[in-house]
Amino acid sequence: MQNLWPRIEGLLRDAGRDISRPARYLNHEWGCTYKDDADYHFCMIYPDTYELGQPNQAVRILCNVVNAVDGMYAERGYLPAADMIDLMRREGVPAFSLESCAPLHEFDAVGFSLSHELVATNVLEMLDLGRIPLRAADRDESNPLIVAGGPCAFNAEPFSAFFDVFLLGEGEESLPELLVLHREMKQAGASRTEFLRAASHLEGCYVPSLYDVLDKDEAQQTGAWVRPKYEDVPANIVKRIWKDFATSPAWEPTVVPFAELVHDRLNVEILRGCTRGCRFCQAGMMYRPVRERSADNIVSAVQRGLAETGYDEVSLTSLSSTDHSQIEEILRRLNRGLDGKGISVSIPSQRLDSFGVEMAELVAGGKRGGLTFAPEAGTQRLRDVINKGVCEEDLFGAID
Repeated sequence: MQNLWPRIEGLLRDAGRDISRPARYLNHEWGCTYKDDADYHFCMIYPDTYELGQPNQAVRILCNVVNAVDGMYAERGYLPAADMIDLMRREGVPAFSLESCAPLHEFDAVGFSLSHELVATNVLEMLDLGRIPLRAADRDESNPLIVAGGPCAFNAEPFSAFFDVFLLGEGEESLPELLVLHREMKQAGASRTEFLRAASHLEGCYVPSLYDVLDKDEAQQTGAWVRPKYEDVPANIVKRIWKDFATSPAWEPTVVPFAELVHDRLNVEILRGCTRGCRFCQAGMMYRPVRERSADNIVSAVQRGLAETGYDEVSLTSLSSTDHSQIEEILRRLNRGLDGKGISVSIPSQRLDSFGVEMAELVAGGKRGGLTFAPEAGTQRLRDVINKGVCEEDLFGAID
């Protein structure tokens, strides 16, 4: 694969004053992974700028699980800022990965994390800048496999023309499975079409080209908007659930960036899923069932993560961290272990009840962390409609 770094370095040096935050495009951050002996190359892209994408836990997790497979190398990729995109187009430089600075179009597969709907145009920009045909129907054997996952993959049809494969649900197992199958079939000389047909049989894998989109009348008659073109292609796609989450290590190898990030701290995922059932919450439905890691697992992960990264703040992340059955024990142990070290502990927005307030008092180390209490809506009627189960008295009581 080409190494574009000499050209990128030249752009940053010659136009450095005109390019904002050039550290976005540098390589060799602390904690990067390099695999010189890999025969299969995958680039995991967060379709936004580095400071937004680097703290994303999905990118970190999926790169780690792919790199754990012998012979496979996962790199990171981010959308350059508008000023850099203009310069790259003017100079004829394609989109590139971060670790090896290789052009996107030379990878075996490229994955996108679709975290919200507004990244749709960023995906197209990245594909075009990477010299990859935008539409899946226009790609041939010389182009990389284009894969999507994340929250927006659950509503795949608006994106369907641009992706070869969607992975629905959690990707810790499905992404390596898909890429291993792709590598094996490519090495065996299988065509792109043959691979996509085989991939459709993997649980959680949706291949849009193997389905017809129905019109409104047909959809009303059949109760579905898409129909398989072939009998062996599944009519229903079932999301993947990583059943080993609870027993897996809470510590994930982490890259320490050169540039300041939007969420510039150590993140440790303590819980996946939520039982609250708030009616506005897509994630609460997507990541069910609830699975939680043990207090020992979490505390050891925090201690190791702080030692290996040098961060002075740690966030215990989940959809509702105070719902963890051992959250009080976890916070008390962390406070004892971090006492006097100048390290703060934070958790996402907290419940507006007495337990949430009690936990807020424990969110302290050598430094006081931030606290967030969410009113959720401006009126009690609307809070009831969305099933929040809190009132203004809870909010003001929490503040007091």
